[in-house]
Formats: sequence, structure tokens, C-alpha cells
Amino acid sequence: MANNIRSIPRPLVKTNQWVIVLSVVLTWASGIEWLLLIPLLSGLSGLFFGFNPIMQFAKIFLKKEPKAYIPEDWDQQQFNQKIAVLCLAIGFISFLAGWNALGYIFTILVAAAAFVAILGFCIGCFIHYQWRQFKYRRSIQKSS
Repeated sequence: MANNIRSIPRPLVKTNQWVIVLSVVLTWASGIEWLLLIPLLSGLSGLFFGFNPIMQFAKIFLKKEPKAYIPEDWDQQQFNQKIAVLCLAIGFISFLAGWNALGYIFTILVAAAAFVAILGFCIGCFIHYQWRQFKYRRSIQKSS
């Protein structure tokens, strides 16, 4: 945590993203919507308690000290996790309610975003940046 900036080692973030993708794909393949609870409950735990069980488990397998890995910004990851949790929750509830089309839409969104992030482009980061730019421009207009 250089410069007092909270961070998460990139391998832990990637592991969390893979768990999201695999849980969604296994849900589609098996029809067992309860599999979505794995990333959903882990994400909620991370948001509310700062403890993501998936990342904590993955930390066991790090070969170097956590500080030796490329850091991912904590705040940015919290923003991304909020989006993932929202999509997973809507997908899970939709499947339970029998609204399969809506369930597929939201789980496709979260799986696609996680997979694209694994490949190197963070959609949540882009949204967060655009939101901050919008707020900044709006604050400038108000002060003029």
C-alpha cells in the first residue's frame, strides 16, 4: 500500500473475475441459479465488511508478497464490485422468479464485463471515469 493508497493485488482481482464468469456459465449450463450466490455473497461480503472470501482464499496461492504484484485501486474495485453485485442480484432474483430473459440479460452483462476485464479493458473503470468527469464538468458549470 504505497503512498497510503489502498490496493488489491491484480491476481486476486482476476480470480474474482474468473469466479464471476465461471459461476454465470455454470448457471446457464446447469440451470442451477444458486451457483450465482458464490460471487454474489462474496461480493456483498467484500462491500459490507471489506472481506471477500474468494480473494482471501486466492491469497493463499500467491507466490510473492501481495505488494509485489501490480496493484488495483481499492476504491475502483469497490465501484466495480457494486455493479457486479447489482447485476448478479438482479439475475439471481429474476431466475428465481421465473423471469429467465431478465436473468440472462443481467448475468450476460456481468459475465461479459468480467471477461472483458480479464482481457484487459475494465468497463466499470471506464464508467467510473466518465461519471467522475460528468460530476466535475457539472461542478465547473455551477461555479461559473
